[in-house]
Amino acid sequence: MIKLRLKRFGKKREASFRLVASNSTSRRDGRPLQELGFYNPRTKETRLDTEALRARLSQGAQPTDAVRALLEKGGLLEKRVRPAEIVGKAKQAEARKKSANQKVAKEEKPAVEEDKTVKEEPSED
Repeated sequence: MIKLRLKRFGKKREASFRLVASNSTSRRDGRPLQELGFYNPRTKETRLDTEALRARLSQGAQPTDAVRALLEKGGLLEKRVRPAEIVGKAKQAEARKKSANQKVAKEEKPAVEEDKTVKEEPSED
């Protein structure tokens, strides 16, 4: 299977990435089948070879998550909501609902103040 992935290059701590098509069993920085673009995370610069990418995608190449995000930003793929996002958003909404219910419950309870006056007992002198 052909994967669209990022290949790291550049200096230490100054990484840049090439977007490449490679065999799924090959190493990350191994020899790619084809170079399809460039991404610099420091400057957010992205250059994509759209024709070659469309050709590879039509042949059935599978992008990694990072490459999918770049292609979605570049407009080559439709934005897809992943199942993990759906579950996470549902849990967040449920947590917000619970916290709102707790606040309402606290406001509805009448504040009962106890009489804190100290009763003095007559002393036996």
